[in-house]
Amino acid sequence: MRTRWPSIRSLLRSRWPQLSLQLATLAGLGILIVIGLVGTPVGNRNLAIVAIWIAWWALLMLLAVPFLGRGWCSICPVPLPGEWLQRGAILHPTATHGKEIGGLRGVPRKRSYGLGLPWPRRLRNLWLQNVVFLGLALASLSVLTQPRTTAWVLIVLVLSAVAVSLLFERRSFCRYLCPVGGVIGLYAQASPVEVRVIDQTLCSRHTEKTCYTGNSEGYGCPWQVYPAALRTNISCGTCLECLRTCPYDNIAVNLRPFGHDLQRAERPGLDQSFKSLLLLGSVVIYAAVMLGPWGALKAAAASVGTPAWFAYAAGFLLVTVIATPGLFWMAATVGRAAAHLQAKSLQVLRDFTPALIPLGIASWAAFSLSFLLTNLSYLWPSLSDPLGAGWNLLGTASLAWAPYLSAISPWLQVAILLVGVAWAAAHVRRIADRLGGGLRLAIPVLAFNLIPTVGLLWILVG
Repeated sequence: MRTRWPSIRSLLRSRWPQLSLQLATLAGLGILIVIGLVGTPVGNRNLAIVAIWIAWWALLMLLAVPFLGRGWCSICPVPLPGEWLQRGAILHPTATHGKEIGGLRGVPRKRSYGLGLPWPRRLRNLWLQNVVFLGLALASLSVLTQPRTTAWVLIVLVLSAVAVSLLFERRSFCRYLCPVGGVIGLYAQASPVEVRVIDQTLCSRHTEKTCYTGNSEGYGCPWQVYPAALRTNISCGTCLECLRTCPYDNIAVNLRPFGHDLQRAERPGLDQSFKSLLLLGSVVIYAAVMLGPWGALKAAAASVGTPAWFAYAAGFLLVTVIATPGLFWMAATVGRAAAHLQAKSLQVLRDFTPALIPLGIASWAAFSLSFLLTNLSYLWPSLSDPLGAGWNLLGTASLAWAPYLSAISPWLQVAILLVGVAWAAAHVRRIADRLGGGLRLAIPVLAFNLIPTVGLLWILVG
């Protein structure tokens, strides 16, 4: 289904709905940073911790990414200051052609406050994102429990985005560095929402390529994507600039079946394969640390810089960087040998990467649901007393902690994990048949998929 209705198309082309949400998220980010810096140091009483790591993250993993893909990226506040400076939107808002321009409400300016350098060609991949994600993951429990650490992480992300925007062209930070953007982009491939060209031949005849270069109606694609060549959601930030700049209304927002991008026969890059495995290993460790019964493990993860933490960090890297990719490589190798394929093991591994996407989405959703239902009750006291100053703005400051839906929560998690592993299995069979290996090729990969699923079932439910 496309944006064929004029009212919906007009709403999507307008900047006001998107800008309103961007300003709201930017204001929220600023407020939460201040609360994180000056509010109570008790994590489960500080609104910055509760709002970001309990409410926002769960909504992202349970609803936004599975159903809207990169929709969050279109209103994310982190890159906005840098992007507006890059476009000259903040320092010099002016008017032309009867419209206010400069980025806040309008069309491109010729003047830019950034150098506009091209991102280095060798770094146009997901490897830097993987490194940044690993760095944050190793200190994740400290970030998740200490409000000031969360605030400083947010400040560093915003300042990094500003610095990258002033050095490099467009949204290079979002495309190649943002650790959250990397997670969203990878799993957005399974989303039922996409932005795509309607008629490829019309694009080939349009020499100006305003969807990429921009015009009086909007900016060239901030994500450095030529829409006519777009085949997957992984690099599309759904900013809708191409919808505004196409003079032929040849760009559409489509609804499609879940997992449509995963049907492609193209072989993903090794960086994408590694990210899929990194996220899969990470969610198992997160579940063990935050929801498991091992207090010593949680204490080690929280005590950054101590010998116990270094041991935890070594174990984290062993699982995510070595064991998980190694087991998947072994599965691909055994399957390739059993099916007598000529392709190399790494090629087979990359071919099976799309099957890891539904498995990863389900794993993160099950973990996030458990974390949300267990900790959401902390939100109401923190909203009533965001600074921990003894306020009771909403009359909820004295509400005691209580888990929600504890009777059915395990069954919901089981259902999510089973859907994920079944969805992944369907892709494994399809890929194995396409490669000509059949069930012999598929069985080792199916067995690999059971490892994180059984592990999470044991931690979350058992």
